[in-house]
Parts: sequence; structure tokens; C-alpha cells
Amino acid sequence: MKSPLLSLPGAVAAEGRDEGVAAHYGDLFREQRALADGSGFVDLSHRGVVAVTGDDRLSWLHLLVTQHMTDLAPGRATEALILSANGHIEHALYLVDDGETVWAHVEPGTRDELIAYLESMKFFYRVEVADRTDDIAVVHLPAGSIAEVPEGAVVRETPHGRDLFLARADLESFAASHGPAAGVLAYEALRVEGHRPRLGFETDHRTIPHEVGLIGSAVHLQKGCYRGQETVARVQNLGKPPRRLVFLHLDGSEVLLPAHGAPVRLAADGEEGRQLGFVTSAVRHYELGPIALALVKRNVPVDAPLLAGNTAAAQETVVEP
Repeated sequence: MKSPLLSLPGAVAAEGRDEGVAAHYGDLFREQRALADGSGFVDLSHRGVVAVTGDDRLSWLHLLVTQHMTDLAPGRATEALILSANGHIEHALYLVDDGETVWAHVEPGTRDELIAYLESMKFFYRVEVADRTDDIAVVHLPAGSIAEVPEGAVVRETPHGRDLFLARADLESFAASHGPAAGVLAYEALRVEGHRPRLGFETDHRTIPHEVGLIGSAVHLQKGCYRGQETVARVQNLGKPPRRLVFLHLDGSEVLLPAHGAPVRLAADGEEGRQLGFVTSAVRHYELGPIALALVKRNVPVDAPLLAGNTAAAQETVVEP
């Protein structure tokens, strides 16, 4: 779905997973600084929006997702995962309940599969699942923003800012009164700086929540059964995850950023060394320069210099080995 805000001055369309919204509006670092200072907004209207209504919505979701949902108070934001039977991450949901409806925004391209799964699990529960992407758009206000929330918008407030579920028809009027707009590249730069994993970037078909630091934020360890719980409990109590998320400071002399999936090796072994992981997200940050997240084997020494593709990298621990 193409955002009408691509008509704003300077807008350059994003590609790949974020197609449909602006990558930037002409000045990537200015847009990052604006978000860091609590001004402006980010158009995330390409994300899927799913609504769950009905008297049983919280207790029903509680049975399906990794988060504790039965006591979710209206207006309190949370996030949750849906796992495979083997505990691998399949879906990530960013949630808020407004007292009548649980609203979730999800990664572009995952909405249809998620809805199909939810529909298959309704059984006798008093719930209705609806795709609201056509009429509701997501926009992000950064932490510290004092911008007024439009009437009727549902707010999901987190330490990183506020996600608004806004009528899609109001996007252009919202932009006119809440500028300046920042593109998804600025949003991604702050996400990587904050070590926040993203489905399909920091995860692959075999990622478990422990590897990317989602225990606690998206996985509640004191709740009842859900699909994949056995893996979560076993790793939490008896084992260690096979991989771990790391933050990388990249050599700033390189012109190109390493691509998603670029191999990570020990710098001492050179480009012919054994692959120990892969780059998940690489960005240019207005203060830190080129930075990245990567998923590496657990036994990679935490202080070892690395190569991300052919770029030298110093690592910081995100998930302890």
C-alpha cells in the first residue's frame, strides 16, 4: 500500500520490506536528530494492522502468544510473539488494548499469514479478528514528543515513543500539523542504536527468543501454556541459546554498509575464515557513524574483533553468552 506522504517534498521511496513509505525526505541525519530530540514523526503506514474484538479477546490471546495478556490494562502497551511448535519465532505483534479492542501492528508481509493462524484458533471463543490495514495507519511519535494526539487515534506508548493507530484518511492532515516527517531509515538507525530486534531482520527461520534478547519484553516466563513454550522453558532453565545478538561499531572508512546476511568472521581469520554469524541490520547513525546488529554463535569471544562482510567491526554484547 503506497502512502500518500510519498508526495511530500524530498520524499524518496523505501525499498524491500519497507516499500510503500519514505526511506527519507532528503536529509537522513537531520531526520535522525529530529527524532532523537523528540520532534517530528515517522510514517509506518505500510505495516499491517490487526484488530481483535470480543469479550474473550484477552484470555484467548493469552493462550496463543508468549506474553501475559489476561490482565492487560486498557492503554498499556505490550509486545508478544507467536512461536512454532519448536519455539522458533514466527510473528511479532506490537499491542495495545483500548478497553474494547486489542490493536496490533505487525511487519509488512506477515499480516495475512497471522490472520489465517488466528482465525484457525478461534474455536468457541467469543472473538473476532479483523484486518484493518486498509482504513487504519500506524505513525510513530518519538520519545519526548509533545505533539497532540488526534481525536480518535489509539495510542500505544512505550519508552521509545508513541505508536498511533490513526485513520488512514487522516494521514495527510496529520503530516501537515505534526511535521517534520522522518523516513524509515532514521527510525531504523535509532532502532539499531537501541539494540531492538526486528522480525525478518534479526530473526530467521530458526531464531528462538533468547537469542535476540526478547525474554521479558515479549516473552513472559510466569504464564500458562502456549505453542513453543517447551523450548523457551528448556533453554531458560537447562540450556543456553546457540546464538546471540551483538551490536557492531563498523569501520567508518568503508563506503558501503554490509548487506543483510553478510557473513561475520573473526578479524584474525580474515575473509577466508569460518563464518560465525551474519549481519542482520546495518545503518548510518548521525553520532555513532556506521553501526550494525548481527547474530553470531554463542561461543564467539565477546571481545574479539570481527569482520562484517569485509568491514572491520568492534562488538558490544547485547545478549550475554
